[in-house]
Amino acid sequence: MCGRARCTLRADDIPRATHRGGQPSRTIDLDRYRPCYNCAPGRNLPVVRREENSDGDDYVLHCMKWGLIPSFTKKNEKPDHYKMFNARSESIYEKASFRRLIPKCRCLVTVEGFYEWKKDGSKKQPYYIHFKDGRPLVFAALYDSWKNSEGEIIYTFTILTTSSSPALQWLHDRMPIILGDKESTDTWLGRSSSSKFDTMLKPYGESDLVWYPVTPAMGKPSFDGPECINEIQLKKEDKNMISKFFMRKEIKKEEEEANGEEKSSHHDSVETDVHTSLKGEPKVEGCNEFSSSTDKSGDAKHLDDATGQGQVKRDYEEFSTDPDQRTCQTDATQTSPLKKKREVKSSEDKQPTLFDYFTKS
Repeated sequence: MCGRARCTLRADDIPRATHRGGQPSRTIDLDRYRPCYNCAPGRNLPVVRREENSDGDDYVLHCMKWGLIPSFTKKNEKPDHYKMFNARSESIYEKASFRRLIPKCRCLVTVEGFYEWKKDGSKKQPYYIHFKDGRPLVFAALYDSWKNSEGEIIYTFTILTTSSSPALQWLHDRMPIILGDKESTDTWLGRSSSSKFDTMLKPYGESDLVWYPVTPAMGKPSFDGPECINEIQLKKEDKNMISKFFMRKEIKKEEEEANGEEKSSHHDSVETDVHTSLKGEPKVEGCNEFSSSTDKSGDAKHLDDATGQGQVKRDYEEFSTDPDQRTCQTDATQTSPLKKKREVKSSEDKQPTLFDYFTKS
């Protein structure tokens, strides 16, 4: 998308910027041109187009309004230059408003730079985009003519856009088609067949295209002057937004890897805890005879080596079918160590009473 531009060039500098040799065959409405740092749709800008009905390289320097008004628009309709100030190059062969213009109504628009806004929620920060060496940018464009209700013929144009280059994707997903050399401008302006245009209508990906932030005040078309292109210093958080855009995928990847390692560590910890708890199963109190007998007899070490429910179940079944072991369990249940201690104390260590003392004497 390209909705604002800087065009402060002199009219006679524009043919040279578009690699045109010699003087134009004629100029049209150049008195309407006013250099501007903040050009918006509806403004008159000088355009280079091919001379009609000419077999040579003759060209015309024609001042037109930015924002296409198709020729089939009704005469009494109020023109809206913001409706078609850009045309998607991918669909110009499909839409009637543009398809009929491709054979004979191609033109070149020259500016010194253009503006694009970076959105951050409700906040928008404009950036000025230009060539590092200061040379003008040349855009591929289409033009048309329309007669209004007063009989006046108005020429208008639209700038072609394409997907952004990798270097500008952080800022916007669209950018104007920049014709960076004489060969591309000759092809677009000349009588070349449309089959050659596909190789031209691509994002400009060279490193000599640079940008910097400018004042948000230029968001108003009425704001004009050199202040529009003065570089400003962004706050720290605004600068981090750009780096966050490029680091987003890398950070996401690192988080996924960290989550994977955490899940794996948690899984290993759970397995270790279960294994340890099974090995550390305490012996049943009061069944020491059972433990001794099973150890001496060479049977499986039921409680210490058990690692699953099947093994514990089999040990329980073997234990329940052994009559000696059942007797051990019954005796242990009927006579507890505390009870035995109490009985021994009552029979042998009975404390003498006063009655026993007088009886002995």
